Amino acid sequence: MLSYRKLVEADLKELSELVWTVFSEFVALYYSQEGIINYKKFIDPEHLKDNFNSGNMEFYGCFEEEKIVGVIAVRQINHICLFFIDKNYHGQGIAKKLFALVKNNIVNNNNTKKYITVNSSPYAVKIYERLGFNAIDEEQVKDGIRFTPMKYIF
Repeated sequence: MLSYRKLVEADLKELSELVWTVFSEFVALYYSQEGIINYKKFIDPEHLKDNFNSGNMEFYGCFEEEKIVGVIAVRQINHICLFFIDKNYHGQGIAKKLFALVKNNIVNNNNTKKYITVNSSPYAVKIYERLGFNAIDEEQVKDGIRFTPMKYIF
C-alpha cells in the first residue's frame, strides 16, 4: 500500500539516491558531462539538507512501506525543482498524487501565485504536458542542463 507525506530531514539521503538512480537512467543522456556534474551537486544530500533547513525547499514523497518510491520538491512554494518516480512504479498515478499535494499546499496557504512552474528535462516534457503544463519558452541550456520552462495555471 502506498502512502504520501511531507518529507523530513532524515529522508533526504534516500531521496537523493532515488533521484540519482532515475536521473541516471532517464535524464542524464540528454545532458552534457557538465550538466550531469552540476545536477549531481544539486541533489547532494548536504545541499538538499541546507535547502530543507533554510525553508527554501519543501519535499513530498510517496512510500511503499518505508521505501521512498516517488518524490516532488518545490522552491518558493510554486516552482518544481525535483520530480522523480522509481521506474518500477511508473504508470500508477504517483506523479498525479504528488502533484496534487503541491497544488493543495498552494491553495491551502492562500498563496496569491495561482500557477506552478518547472524547468522540465527533455525526457519529462510530455509528462508535464499530461499534468496540464504548457511550455512558456523554447528549450534552453544552462550549466550543461537542458530544460524547457513550463507553467501550470490553476
